[in-house]
Amino acid sequence: MGAALYWYIEVLKKYSVFTGRARRRELWIYAVVSLVAAYVVGFAGSVAGISEHLEDAYGLAVLVPTVAVLTRRLHDTGRSAWWLLVPLVPLVGTLLFLVVLCLGGDGGGNRYGAAPGQAGPVSPSAPAR
Repeated sequence: MGAALYWYIEVLKKYSVFTGRARRRELWIYAVVSLVAAYVVGFAGSVAGISEHLEDAYGLAVLVPTVAVLTRRLHDTGRSAWWLLVPLVPLVGTLLFLVVLCLGGDGGGNRYGAAPGQAGPVSPSAPAR
């Protein structure tokens, strides 16, 4: 559980970082912990009788970090943040978006930076894939 909270907190620390790249692990652990936290907040709110307000507050609190980590994950696969609009295409868009999020990242550096875990900047003249 400690590792899961580490990745969740790392995403929250980078709540407004839309540049760079994110590993699959970072995105999916964040998604699972956030889902569990949403259920806990919903349950606590229903016990207190204010579930709608707590759920809305949590959703707003994690909206920007979620978009940021999704953007960085798309960057890791060599795609721009415009791909966040793909799920708007009914059924096929959502499935395609999930497949893209599950794909491995570009092995080395790409136009969005060095691979997560690699040190050093990438040359701006590096060819885009």
